[in-house]
Amino acid sequence: MAMSIGQSYTASTAFDHPLQNQFSSSKPYLSPFFSKQIALRKCDKINLLSRKPLYISAVSNFGYIDESKETSKPRESLVQCNAYEARRSQPIPISIEFDEEAQQAAAQKLKIGIYFATWWSLNVIFNIYNKKVLNAFPFPWLTSTLSLAAGSLLMLVSWATRIAEAPKTDFEFWKTLFPVAVAHTIGHVAATVSMSKVAVSFTHIIKSGEPAFSVLVSRFLLGEAFPLPVYLSLLPIIGGCALSAATELNFNMTGFMGAMVSNLAFVFRNIFSKKGMNGKSVGGMNYYACLSMLSLLILTPFAIAVEGPQVWAIGWQKAVSQIGPNFIWWVVAQSVFYHLYNQVSYMSLNEISPLTFSIGNTMKRISVIVSSIIIFHTPVQPVNALGAAIAILGTFLYSQAKQ
Repeated sequence: MAMSIGQSYTASTAFDHPLQNQFSSSKPYLSPFFSKQIALRKCDKINLLSRKPLYISAVSNFGYIDESKETSKPRESLVQCNAYEARRSQPIPISIEFDEEAQQAAAQKLKIGIYFATWWSLNVIFNIYNKKVLNAFPFPWLTSTLSLAAGSLLMLVSWATRIAEAPKTDFEFWKTLFPVAVAHTIGHVAATVSMSKVAVSFTHIIKSGEPAFSVLVSRFLLGEAFPLPVYLSLLPIIGGCALSAATELNFNMTGFMGAMVSNLAFVFRNIFSKKGMNGKSVGGMNYYACLSMLSLLILTPFAIAVEGPQVWAIGWQKAVSQIGPNFIWWVVAQSVFYHLYNQVSYMSLNEISPLTFSIGNTMKRISVIVSSIIIFHTPVQPVNALGAAIAILGTFLYSQAKQ
């Protein structure tokens, strides 16, 4: 029966025990007491023909009558619903309160997701433009120098304009940072030399073997022992890298050795950073900015000695004549994106655990390998792809076993 209420009504009901005869019949169950107690009280006026909707404004006095007890006295009103007639559509406000800890956890997960997505995207963009520049301008020492110079310039401008707060450093800080910068410079140049000689995908497949170098250096030079699962995880890493190298169609020894030297250098960078930076207040974005500046000072004289301005000028003119003005954009893009992706990775270290960072680094390498194969149409044999998959799987297993 359709029913509307002119302005306000109160319905009083008494329920049987909520578990009584719950599944006994498909029809609604009403006790005799229930049927006797239903009453409709008129508050103002009744209009049974009205078809306007009702909105509940209040509910109170929930309960039930236990008819098994003879002494029970039914209440006059067990459920009271106040309603009002709607004269126009009215939105119903909904207010949901979340636990503060749940909100913080959700915000942290979102922040980490943004860090990872930004980190991977910037890294992919850098590798694409870096390879384009090296194909047209095969001077990895200058290319590496420009990458560090762009990052240093960006951070100096950020500090000068107070976009970022300048770090408070002293001589002891720079003294401790120096060996880290040396290792970082060697690793950066070696990786760039590798990518100038071989495909981006092959360089990153070899660089996925970095955990093997980390364990070997820590074990034989530092005397650090690892559990058996860590050593076992190195087998697929070494085997996968060897299989990929043996089946690489465009194998180049200089490119292969560049990736291997880069792995070793970055292992020492991490060791020096861990030993020297404990207790230092500079971290994240500013730490990497200082590292870039010191690396730039170290690299510049070596870049001039190895390649030289005269060779750069000839190569630059040739690249611009072949590519056009877009070549300048490629150089700017690879330089800026190199700094940005490294900066984001260092910032993410302050927000996530080392295990999460290792897993993210593994996934980053996969995204770079796949995207570079697609964009540069790199020919890949099935056996080569299998070796890459085994090496990356070993890297993931290592990150799990290391914890």
